Amino acid sequence: MGKKVYHKAPLTFQEQLLLLNSRCLVIADEPKAISYLQEISYYRLSAYFLPYQAVKDKFNEGVTFEQIIDTYSFDREVRLLVFDCIERIEIAIRTQIIYGMALHYHDSHWQDNKSLFITPFYNKIGSLIDPFSDLQSIISKAKTVRAPEVFIKHYIDNYSSPANPPSWMCLELLTVGELSHLFRGLKNNSDKKRIADFFGVHHTVFTSWLHTLTYVRNICAHHSRLWNRDFAIEPDKLLKPVGNWLSKPFENNKRTFYFICVLKYLLNRANPSNSLKVKLETLFTKYPKVPIQFMGIPSDGKGNMLNWQNEPLWK
Repeated sequence: MGKKVYHKAPLTFQEQLLLLNSRCLVIADEPKAISYLQEISYYRLSAYFLPYQAVKDKFNEGVTFEQIIDTYSFDREVRLLVFDCIERIEIAIRTQIIYGMALHYHDSHWQDNKSLFITPFYNKIGSLIDPFSDLQSIISKAKTVRAPEVFIKHYIDNYSSPANPPSWMCLELLTVGELSHLFRGLKNNSDKKRIADFFGVHHTVFTSWLHTLTYVRNICAHHSRLWNRDFAIEPDKLLKPVGNWLSKPFENNKRTFYFICVLKYLLNRANPSNSLKVKLETLFTKYPKVPIQFMGIPSDGKGNMLNWQNEPLWK
C-alpha cells in the first residue's frame, strides 16, 4: 500500500471542540474545555482518547471531557512520582558505583584507570563505543568550562596531582544515562556483580534495568505519556529475585506497572523505609475513574483487575 498525502488542515480551538462533540464526547463546560485545549493541545490530549473508544473516532457512551482531563492529570502525577523514585535510585546507584570500585581497588581515582574498562569497539550501526574516553571527555569538559562546578573548581585550585578530581567528585557530573553507559563499560563482571549485589539483582539484569531507567527518565523529563504505553526499551524480567517479587501474571515487562515494580524493588534496597506503596494507593484513589489497568495491571480473564497490593513485593 502506497503512502498517502497528509491533508489534515489545522483547526481552531472552537473547531476542535466541535470535532470532539461530533465524536460523542460529553462536554459540560465548553469555555473550560477550550481553555484546556489552548493549554495542552488537541494532539497531546488525543493520546488519552483510545481506551475510551471501542470504535475508532467515536467515544463510548457517557465519556466526558472531564474524564479525559482526569486521565491526563493522572498520567502527569504518575510521571512526577516515577521521576522522584528515579532520582533517589540514581543517587544510590552513583554511590554504589563510586565506592564499590574505590574501596575494592583502594583507589580514589579508579575512573582514570583505563584497564578497568572494556576495549573500545564499533557497534552494529558503526558508532564507536568507548566508555573510558567518554568519561574522560565529560571530566575534561567540566574542568575547562567557563563556570565549573564549585567542587571541581575547588579541586583544580587546590591540588596539582592527580590531574582529575577523585571519583566521588567526577561521577557527580554524570547523568543517569551516563552512569548506565559507565556501568556497561566496566570490563570485569566481578565489578558489575559487586555493585548490582547491593540491589539484589544479577548484573546482566541490572544493566538492562539501568538502560530502561534512562529511557523512562527521559519520558518523564519530556512530559511524554507513561500511562497506557508499551515500552520501547523493556527491563529484563527478574527471574531469580533475592527479595520479595511478583507472581507470574504481573510479568508484563512491556508496560508501566512492571517498571514501577522495578522501582519498588530497587528502592527497597536503597531506601527500605520508602513510601511508594502509600503514594501509589493515594494516587489511584484520587482518580477512581481512570482505568489504571492500562498501565499493565493484569486481570483474571473475567475483566476483574488483580489486586497488586497482595503481591509479595508490595506487602
